[in-house]
Amino acid sequence: MGTIKVENIKVYAFHGCLEEEGRIGSEYSLDVTVTADLSTSAVTDDLKDTVDYVLLNAIVTEEMAKRSKLLETVAQRILDSIFKKSPLVTFAEVKLSKINPPIGGNVEKVSILLTKERC
Repeated sequence: MGTIKVENIKVYAFHGCLEEEGRIGSEYSLDVTVTADLSTSAVTDDLKDTVDYVLLNAIVTEEMAKRSKLLETVAQRILDSIFKKSPLVTFAEVKLSKINPPIGGNVEKVSILLTKERC
C-alpha cells in the first residue's frame, strides 16, 4: 500500500450560507490524501498503474466550482468523485479550509476533514 498527497490546492470559490459569499467568493485551501496499492506502478513506471494526482486536482477544481452552502457537502462530492473515477483508491481524506471566513473574528481559516473508505 502507499499514500499519495496533493497538498495546499488553492481555489477561489463561492461557497457559504451568506448571500454575499455567493457573490463575492472566498479563498480556499485543500489537502487530498489517498491510499492505494502502488506496488505495481513502482515496478512498471506506468501512469495507468497508479492514482494520477493530475486527476485528483481536476476533481477538486470541478467540485469546488459547484456552489454549496456547506463545506461538508463539497468535501463529500470530492470524495465520491475520487472513488468513482479512480478504482485503485481504497481510502481517501479531504481537508477543506476556508481562508478568512466571515465569522466576526480574527480567524485565519476554518477547516473540515472528511474521510471515505472503499467497502
